[in-house]
Amino acid sequence: MRAVLTIEDTASPAAIALPLRPRPRLGFLGTGWIGRHRMRAIADAGCVDIAAVADASDDALRDARAIAPGATAVASFDALLAEQLDGVVIATPSALHAEQAEAALARGVAVFCQKPLARTAAESERVVAAARHADRLLGVDLSYRHTEAMRRIRPLVASGEIGDVYAVDLTFHNAYGPDKAWFRDPRLAGGGCVIDLGIHLVDLALWTLRFPAVAAVTSRLYVQGTPLRAAGGEVEDHAVAQLDLDGGAVVRLACSWNLSAGRDAVIEATFHGTRGGASMRNVGGSFYDFVAERHHGTRTTTLARPPDEWGGRAATEWARALAAGARFDPAIDRVVDVARVLDAIYGR
Repeated sequence: MRAVLTIEDTASPAAIALPLRPRPRLGFLGTGWIGRHRMRAIADAGCVDIAAVADASDDALRDARAIAPGATAVASFDALLAEQLDGVVIATPSALHAEQAEAALARGVAVFCQKPLARTAAESERVVAAARHADRLLGVDLSYRHTEAMRRIRPLVASGEIGDVYAVDLTFHNAYGPDKAWFRDPRLAGGGCVIDLGIHLVDLALWTLRFPAVAAVTSRLYVQGTPLRAAGGEVEDHAVAQLDLDGGAVVRLACSWNLSAGRDAVIEATFHGTRGGASMRNVGGSFYDFVAERHHGTRTTTLARPPDEWGGRAATEWARALAAGARFDPAIDRVVDVARVLDAIYGR
């Protein structure tokens, strides 16, 4: 029997019967820390059914099923896709993202993928083309867009309240380095700290400025204080870059792993305009706590402050859109624009 929703019309004894939309069945590919964090956020949103989880680690699967006890646990991607899913959340090593996303989309399964969507712009274009062809929702976990701090700053910039933005300064220094070897293999990761951390900076700048064209990119990449050799088989652990935008604005960014910054992290994004400025910055070296500030000369007004549970917002917004019946969203093309800038920073 088809489920219906009955709405009583107070002006008439007749009832209107509407079909209920079935809750999407979701699978999770990769259930390490980040995969489980996004799983918890989506589970708490209550808009989908977590039907299956896949990981090569029995421990990871056990921890995932503690969040979704009704989910089927499988050991492979193929077994996951056999579970008749509507969507899949991918949290695997970067080298696998594009291939796994394309395979899921080819089966008519929507995808939410950890960043980067792929290692290069060409790979990213193929995944977006697959989503467009399948008419399926594709999302990427560019999570810093979803902080309350950036949600306050973006409309401030768009409204012209700080005037014309002519310079943007961006920083993401991580006092620690990645704990998995594949992060330091350029074939598997696609790069080092730029594709790991700098991707957020490039995305924040272009997203906030409504994706202006990038006219030129210059960069310097280092590994342990030495300029990175193009064919050295290493990835950068420190990078600085400048993006020259059409219209004359300049974006300057710096990012690193294992920097002696005197705290766990330095994460900042400042937009300088002709009538003032606006900044997002982390508090006390935190990876999670941010303030947003509006600058007027020597005065500062606070726009947002912690606490702010932002980490799972990108995932839950994708899940809610999927549950509402959303299909391909052309806005995902912007992920390719960001990937092209990263390619330019890497000189490829």
